[in-house]
Amino acid sequence: MANADERDRELERLLGALVCLRTPEEARALLLDLCTVREIEDLSQRLEVARMLAAGASYVDVSRTTGASSTTVSRVSKCLNGEAGGYRMVLDRLEACR
Repeated sequence: MANADERDRELERLLGALVCLRTPEEARALLLDLCTVREIEDLSQRLEVARMLAAGASYVDVSRTTGASSTTVSRVSKCLNGEAGGYRMVLDRLEACR
């Protein structure tokens, strides 16, 4: 079993790999290698949940539209409004890219 230092190094390598991606095609290729199709679908769904919540949609509408469980919608909402700020940062950047 990997110790905490090894897990930290592994995480840093993964983060570095993500930062190195240049195109959506590269991101798709890496995701397909790293994750199952179901995991990619779940990640995509969570980002859509975050997008809808940030736009002011109700939990019920988000759940109905995306098929996400109420638990997932609640968890994404907590993260959307949490300290890390990952969802907000990415949603702002996606909006700026349009």
